[in-house]
Amino acid sequence: MATLTLHNVPDDLVARLKARAKRHRRSLNDEAIVCLEAGLGCTVPPDEEKLASIRALRERLRPHSFDPAEIDAAKREGRP
Repeated sequence: MATLTLHNVPDDLVARLKARAKRHRRSLNDEAIVCLEAGLGCTVPPDEEKLASIRALRERLRPHSFDPAEIDAAKREGRP
């Protein structure tokens, strides 16, 4: 495993990380790793993948017709 050294970390951030580590009963190092994994774990799919997903959803919805008058009536009735 690699070693990571951080410089100029704001005191407030260190205090928050220490408090969080204490709440979770982890070392400061382990808590920092968990936070980094959570922050970096969310990857943004490529535009092509997003477009394909949108097109697939549109195709699934295509057989259904959404009448604007029915939508307005449902809104007035408070239906989801």
